[in-house]
Amino acid sequence: QVQLVESGGGLVQAGGSLRLSCAASGRAFSSYGMGWFRQAPGKEREFVAAISWSGGSTSYGDSMLDRFTISRDNAKNMVYLQMNSLKPVDTAVYYCAAGGMGRRWESYKYRGQGTQVTVSS
Repeated sequence: QVQLVESGGGLVQAGGSLRLSCAASGRAFSSYGMGWFRQAPGKEREFVAAISWSGGSTSYGDSMLDRFTISRDNAKNMVYLQMNSLKPVDTAVYYCAAGGMGRRWESYKYRGQGTQVTVSS
């Protein structure tokens, strides 16, 4: 069993940066692919980024490429999402997920409760 707790969300002006963190419990963390997803009010959940168990492979949603960076520290059981050049359209609840790989939310076995990111114009 893996429990995920996101942090680092908040209010930021357009053009600013935030770094989200996801703390994972469980010994198997280092064997899991990890992902970030987001959901804005009234919209479907959207893939943001994913990283392989070793950190050697990453993928991003089209609108996040070159602005967001996913990374992990297996020694600390942490996954991060560095978000730069934020836009109002990035406003959403951001979710951490574990135990899957790629763009499909349904493929991940474990999901966090989410952290709110609000970007003001």
